[in-house]
Amino acid sequence: MMLQGKIKKGCKAPKRKKLEVIVCKYGVEHQMYQISVISRQSRCFQLIKLLIKYNQTTFLYITSLNCYFNMNKLLTTLLLLAGSTSVFHAQTYTGAGGNILDNQTVDIPINVSGLSPATIDTTNFGLEQVCINLTHTWDADLTIRIVAPDGTTAVLADGVGGDQDNFTNTCFRWDAATSIVAGTAPFSGTYKPMGQMGLVNNGQNGIGTWKISVSDNAGGDQGTVTNCSITFGNNPATYFAFTESDLPIVIINTNGGTIVNDPKIMADMGIVDNGPGVRNHVTDPKNDYNGKIGIEIRGNYSASLPQKPYSFELWDVNGITIDSSILGMPVESEWLLLATYNDKSFARNALPFHLYDSMGHYSVRSRLVDVVINGEYRGIYQLAEKVKRDSSRVDVSKLTATEIAGIDVTGGYILKIDYWDNTNSWQLNNSPIGFPGLDVHMVYYYPKPEDLVIQQKTYIQGFIDAFETALYGLNFDDPVNGYRQYISTSTFVDYFIISEVTRNVDGYKKSRFFFKDKDHADGTFRKLKAGPVWDFDWSLKDIDAGSEDGSGFMYGLSDQDVNAPGWYIRLLEDTVFANELRCRYDDLRRSILSEAYLYGKVDSITALVNESQVWHYQTWGHMGQSSGTPEVQAPSQTYAEEVQRLKDWLDRRLTWLDANMPGTLNGCSMAGLNQLAGNAQIVAYPNPFDNTLLIEWPTGDLTGCTLRLRDETGRLFRETVINNSDLFNGSFGLTGLSDLSQGVYFVELTRGEDQRVLKVMK
Repeated sequence: MMLQGKIKKGCKAPKRKKLEVIVCKYGVEHQMYQISVISRQSRCFQLIKLLIKYNQTTFLYITSLNCYFNMNKLLTTLLLLAGSTSVFHAQTYTGAGGNILDNQTVDIPINVSGLSPATIDTTNFGLEQVCINLTHTWDADLTIRIVAPDGTTAVLADGVGGDQDNFTNTCFRWDAATSIVAGTAPFSGTYKPMGQMGLVNNGQNGIGTWKISVSDNAGGDQGTVTNCSITFGNNPATYFAFTESDLPIVIINTNGGTIVNDPKIMADMGIVDNGPGVRNHVTDPKNDYNGKIGIEIRGNYSASLPQKPYSFELWDVNGITIDSSILGMPVESEWLLLATYNDKSFARNALPFHLYDSMGHYSVRSRLVDVVINGEYRGIYQLAEKVKRDSSRVDVSKLTATEIAGIDVTGGYILKIDYWDNTNSWQLNNSPIGFPGLDVHMVYYYPKPEDLVIQQKTYIQGFIDAFETALYGLNFDDPVNGYRQYISTSTFVDYFIISEVTRNVDGYKKSRFFFKDKDHADGTFRKLKAGPVWDFDWSLKDIDAGSEDGSGFMYGLSDQDVNAPGWYIRLLEDTVFANELRCRYDDLRRSILSEAYLYGKVDSITALVNESQVWHYQTWGHMGQSSGTPEVQAPSQTYAEEVQRLKDWLDRRLTWLDANMPGTLNGCSMAGLNQLAGNAQIVAYPNPFDNTLLIEWPTGDLTGCTLRLRDETGRLFRETVINNSDLFNGSFGLTGLSDLSQGVYFVELTRGEDQRVLKVMK
């Protein structure tokens, strides 16, 4: 078949030794291609791809045909030359609109008929592009998905755009240069989707009803989908096939449901964890947990980010809560999947949790995991315990609605400083020093506000008020009648250290927990304890200009988006408290707060996620992009750079704290002692203790040693010579300690000139 045409002036004819195609724009040679395939069908297929590549102002000169063609006319002729239906052009289908209502999903149907070929895949022909126009006054509320006729779903955008408006002429292509997470509203242009759009190109029949699904995950803002479209072509979207990992794999299937902020929806969850050093595969038996869960989005700011955090309960098939161990952690029903989108190092929560546990306190246990939701890889998460009252977590007495008087009403309670309203909190009677009139609210956490009776609210409010009255009184630093009778100073010291070492901007104002257990049977107080620590994704980085040298304390910043009580402002006016703080800090700097120890812990986390972090950033596309918490420095461009930046930050911060930590070492009873189990030659547990303390000397024999138990002032409480008959499996049990006041104690072991000292806490 001969095609009619003539050579465009200015576009020279190519040599005829091979089939060559010269791309001419406006009569000027633009680019030349050589096509070496022999078959006419394959040759024309490649010509079609060139046609798609260039716009209609382009002309092609084809040597074997000795003519040029306008792009608008070339396609039909090439199809005739090919004599086959295996060469295809882009085919676009459109959808109408619909209303976007609060906490609802609108599905916009797109009817696809006459698609040629009907079968779509990631190699030859499939879905290439999705475009949408919509209006909405809070883009981060929205999740936009593409749903194929067979039900396969891919996320296009989720939680992007913050409080900005609209998606205007927004198109999603798998090969776009810019991720949607790096764009700004109204996202006009072409972006790489957050999810793997190519999942729909799975070999299915593309003819049928497709859907653009838009979910509004919050209240207060609504909008409208104006129109949308999907385009199929010869450059189909591909996808990353997540199949295996060194991390445990959490697989969740919502069975068509949408996870929202409230209420929980039922889903299936399985966890594959084959143990240390053994590879995990998505096809392996779900050998850790395999059953129903109720799952919902959790968090405040973190819920606005693209990678959503979740809370979930373990359910039976009827939706009744059940308890189970997960990934070796103690049995419970409530668990969390903490998103790591705002922590590009994956260490900002894991490291402080570990440090607080090493200080001798209960700290939230967690494991880093890979998560798959509805067949789509969603990155690295931190599967963690929820802060909760039980014997393996916050170990305080259970408080029932009938316990309203005497010792019964005194505990246990868990409180926190956090977002509040008039139904879940009460206003404290005092404002922080330096902030007259500032209102501070304490939130009821356990029991839940709706489960507390008036007598219990009255008691715990009175207890906190009595503490503040003593704290702000004239004799606040009296060791007997001052504030110390109400709080466990050792826990407040350690909470301060972990918050300031990490320079946690949220450490004193949000997710800040306290707990109080039931009083002793003789009526003596169980004191208020600080902790457990929580929420460090805004820490360990330079957020505010001027802090790049590692400087600045957080404890005095009371007037913020959530007002903090500012108790440390007053506590540090007590020289004894300040010196205790300085002593404890310097002691920890020789062990778990040494640079060598911290860098080693960061390196261990890095090694654990080094494979999965590649997939994580391939999925979310925000490495090298500003995302989540603002930072002074430009974003890290690689994971290795992010890890090194974290280490450098720790070095600057610790150097500054060494020179500026409140208090002095004068008379410090802890100075120079090996007080942590990792360095000590004797060990004691549990630490903190209650009634019994088990003491061991792993490298020596306790027989014949003199044991003394002293407090921080040196006052002797116990002294005994250990006989062989007193030992059980080499351990000595020091019992009857329940009457001791809460605080710091020292275990001394002496044999002749040899002495060992270990610090313990009650």
